[in-house]
Amino acid sequence: MATIKDVAQAAQVSAATVSRVLNKDEQICVSPQVRARIFQAAHALGYVSPRQRRAAEHKRRLVIGVADWRIIRPDRHNVRLSSLSCLVQMMSDQYDVIFVRLSFNQPQAVDGIIAFGAFSKTEIDFLRTLTFSIVFVNSDQHNYEFDQVQVDFDRGLEDAVAYLLDQKRYTDIGYIGGIYNGENGSIGTHRLAALKRILEQRLQYNPALFHIGEISRESGYHMAKNAIAKGALAEAMLIGSDEVAEGALEAFRETGLRVPKDVAVIIYQDIQTLESKWPTGTCLEMFPDYVWENALELLFGRISHRRAQAVIVTIPTHLKIGDTA
Repeated sequence: MATIKDVAQAAQVSAATVSRVLNKDEQICVSPQVRARIFQAAHALGYVSPRQRRAAEHKRRLVIGVADWRIIRPDRHNVRLSSLSCLVQMMSDQYDVIFVRLSFNQPQAVDGIIAFGAFSKTEIDFLRTLTFSIVFVNSDQHNYEFDQVQVDFDRGLEDAVAYLLDQKRYTDIGYIGGIYNGENGSIGTHRLAALKRILEQRLQYNPALFHIGEISRESGYHMAKNAIAKGALAEAMLIGSDEVAEGALEAFRETGLRVPKDVAVIIYQDIQTLESKWPTGTCLEMFPDYVWENALELLFGRISHRRAQAVIVTIPTHLKIGDTA
């Protein structure tokens, strides 16, 4: 059985800090990163503090469905779900939450839903049959029936482009990414169109530096290899997803290209479908923790009937500066 000392060692802080953070001591001053590291370590080790054990007796158990078929291929995993219970622990002592991934037209008993992407009327009607407590993230709805969290994707891409061209002074930007066309819509088209538009406005768009294939590791590898062979790599490359980046970066390494010395890389990080092999890389986080936190806060308010009026929240993406650009 894990002890508080084990958690402290894993989180690289003192046992006293672990105790105060897990016990929600509001007087302690630690960074959000340290706080998250402590909760993640406790979650991974299965450590439950005495206070958490007492609170567990009074927690309300919830099942929250995640409708992500509009932004993730159905044959891919949503690895973020496994760590969301840890996020809930950081946010509240009121709920014990289980997250389940939903599929269109497959009924599931849930207390609330977080739905990602733009859904058709038929899809929304299906979600309504499961629960009325729904939060839409980056939906195209223009009404106030449901709570919404709008992520400013385009501003995130503008920030990434400005960072590469204005701050780092790279001379050109290219793209390696995939597009998936499924029965529930396409994935990858919006980010591609937005990047083209932003670069065109800066007179920096060069179609020869854009390489489009499938959303897969294998496609990323072959696109990068072909770009290298044709001399069609920009000084800085935006890579369209974690999966594509895994293959592209492997191709760069095989051919002796040094990142970022020979080619700088920013990874466009949507909802994670795999554990990144480059956790210290520079990435544009489209759904950082505060997207989930806002969605969960809105959903908890609906489930507990604390609020009847719909709310729309707009939040930014996060450009995390790392060692690849």
